[in-house]
Amino acid sequence: MIELDGVPELVDPVMVAAFEGWNDAGDAASTAVAHLDSEWKGEVFAALDAEDYYDFQVNRPTVWLDGGVRKITWPTTRLSVVRVGGDKPRDLVLVRGIEPSMRWRSFCNELLGFAHELGVELVVILGALLGDTPHTRPVPVSGVTSDPDLARTMDLEETKYEGPTGIVGILQEACTHAGVPAVSLWAAVPHYVSQPPNPKATLALLNRLEDLIDLRIPLGELPEDARAWQVGVDQLAAEDSEVAEYVQTLEEARDTAELPEASGEAIAREFERYLRRRDGSGPAAAPGSHATESGDPATYLRDSPGGRPKPVRPQRPETTEGAAGDTGGTAGATGDAEGTTGSPTGDSKEPPESPESPESSED
Repeated sequence: MIELDGVPELVDPVMVAAFEGWNDAGDAASTAVAHLDSEWKGEVFAALDAEDYYDFQVNRPTVWLDGGVRKITWPTTRLSVVRVGGDKPRDLVLVRGIEPSMRWRSFCNELLGFAHELGVELVVILGALLGDTPHTRPVPVSGVTSDPDLARTMDLEETKYEGPTGIVGILQEACTHAGVPAVSLWAAVPHYVSQPPNPKATLALLNRLEDLIDLRIPLGELPEDARAWQVGVDQLAAEDSEVAEYVQTLEEARDTAELPEASGEAIAREFERYLRRRDGSGPAAAPGSHATESGDPATYLRDSPGGRPKPVRPQRPETTEGAAGDTGGTAGATGDAEGTTGSPTGDSKEPPESPESPESSED
């Protein structure tokens, strides 16, 4: 039973959700929701029972000291509310947690129960994936929905993706079947620099969210952090001629693309290409996972023993083409998101999903 006694009546509420794990390359999506919560001082009013949805051997609880008293924080998903005033007041219900390990249908139904009780008018789910996109260009962010009417009215892409999916895709489909308007926003993160944080991708997601819900979002230090991040990656890439050459190839592909974002069909093609490559090359690091020393199809800037990121020689562009994942958005980025090519990344070690039209996956 949902208890909402402490939550005031909300004004035109929009639910914004993000989940750590498979659909959160560079932690861009979860950091975006955390930013909203911090800037608007969100108040947590509910937390899902961790025992129902998480495998604690996969997502470990943490122990910490509070004034000499040992306490435990369990992995879960929390809901908070932020009141946004101004000329156009609008409240947000923020959902931030970890992709559940089990009972996905029950998980989505519980979130939808909160949405119904709070009168939520729109659900926006944020995701990020690894893609063949250069760090020197604007981050591709695509918006997709399973609702054809919503796609027309909000100028979004109707997802037609078929294949493996994550909680972002499942929640979007659950909303659609429940008659709740839902949109997924996906940012493409360069696969060769996958380590979090990625403030540039976080900033791009917030800018697109701002346009989507017509709400001014305070950005704080994010723009400066994004510039510093790009300068840092520029310096690292310049240390290796092959990395610099590869980035230039991605730039040329991006600049000559007919559209700033890939179509749904392109996303599906890139993801299918990724699956074919993975099946033909034997075991490899999971798409979206952090850099490892294995021969992963997509190469990354790895951390050296001294803790200083070091550029790794990427494969030639023709071999990395399609190292994508779950959603996507521009030339070369695809994945579980809605408009890039690449693979979603995060804690889990499964292939990414595509934001477009998550299939009804088993829990």
